[in-house]
Amino acid sequence: MMHLRIYPIVSILIWSLACGSFCKAQNETMKVRSVVDRLFAAMQEGDSAKAHAVFSDHAQLTSLSYDKKDSLIISTHPVSGFIKAIGTPHQEKWIEKIYNVSISVDGPMATVWAPYKFYLDDRYLHCGVNAIQLLKTMAGWKITEITDTRRKENCPD
Repeated sequence: MMHLRIYPIVSILIWSLACGSFCKAQNETMKVRSVVDRLFAAMQEGDSAKAHAVFSDHAQLTSLSYDKKDSLIISTHPVSGFIKAIGTPHQEKWIEKIYNVSISVDGPMATVWAPYKFYLDDRYLHCGVNAIQLLKTMAGWKITEITDTRRKENCPD
């Protein structure tokens, strides 16, 4: 009878040892995803304080698009203007829907690859891919860079 009581404890111990770095990596992946989800929630809520909380102090944004002549347009800005825009009252909700999200973590660095569609309320505006870089700080994961592509055509359903 005694061995039946020990068995669950032994299984948990073996599982914990086997899980090790895999479970730690899964936990970090979930934390990174949480930061990204909090950013998009802040955008939708128009909450600049929540948006500010997910970025590092010197974060920047880069957008890549094409003009009518098929020339590449590269726009880079500090994140402060974006945060201000999020908190500036606007009538329509900014809704960015991401899907097929891929997250890679290596120690203090993480990369998120997230195709997206952007809407103003229920009106589709554009699509593309977000490449989000994060750094693990003493305060947790912080976004250091977002580079996105933008287009209105050839967007997945």
